[in-house]
Amino acid sequence: MPAMILITCFSLYPMISAFITSLQTGTGTQLTFSGLSNYIRAFQDDVFVQSIKNCLFYLIIQVPVMLVLALVFASALNNPHLRFKGFFRTCIFLPCATSLVAYAIVFRSLFANDGFINTMLIKMGILDEAFNFLANPTSAKIVIIIALVWRWTGYNMIFYLAALQNIDSSVYEAAKVDGASPVQTFLKITLPLLKPTILMTAIMSTNGTLQLFDESMNLTNGGPGNASITMSHYIYNTAFKGVPNFGYTSAMSFIILLMVAVLAFIQLKVGEDNE
Repeated sequence: MPAMILITCFSLYPMISAFITSLQTGTGTQLTFSGLSNYIRAFQDDVFVQSIKNCLFYLIIQVPVMLVLALVFASALNNPHLRFKGFFRTCIFLPCATSLVAYAIVFRSLFANDGFINTMLIKMGILDEAFNFLANPTSAKIVIIIALVWRWTGYNMIFYLAALQNIDSSVYEAAKVDGASPVQTFLKITLPLLKPTILMTAIMSTNGTLQLFDESMNLTNGGPGNASITMSHYIYNTAFKGVPNFGYTSAMSFIILLMVAVLAFIQLKVGEDNE
């Protein structure tokens, strides 16, 4: 009962209240019922449509790269003969423990005109002069993707590592006796047994990417223009910068919720066993 009361007060009631607000228009607290006008307006809003495209771009590129790297690191660090495993695991997981704001500022400094990346590229002869990574629409998005992969790969690696350690070693020994190569063992044994964990991390990563805020806010500030802005960042700007429009921002928030639910459902269906 205490848990149900807390969930109702801090989760269920705010969701219902936000949905009712999404059906109203007006500024500040002066709201009037307007039906689905906010939802229609959202898909006619060029900036919000751009933010959806940006989030899908991050999702399509960053999530597969991050999960594959996490799986590779987990497989390598699960080797019982590897020395200093604890040190390597800590190094890979450590970015996940850093502050979101702090690491965004670090990456902003790294890719600045006079930052480390430009300095090294010029010294190596790859660039003749400094390239403004954060002022170019494509490179700004790529910087965000690199930052996301750096931060969250270790987080997902821990899930895979825990799952790998729960696989009985006798399964691998039997495969070795049968003459299976390391690649065959990985594809025929490791991946199928990790399927539930891979599905879970894919859904969590999708959820997190569609709600991305800190990197867009602190790394590129949504720029140049709105080329790298995310949905959550645009919702924040609409709600708290200038005249607040809580009805419209609530509608955009529920669009994110629907996108997360639809993509999670698709991933679950794709991940289901056909047998």
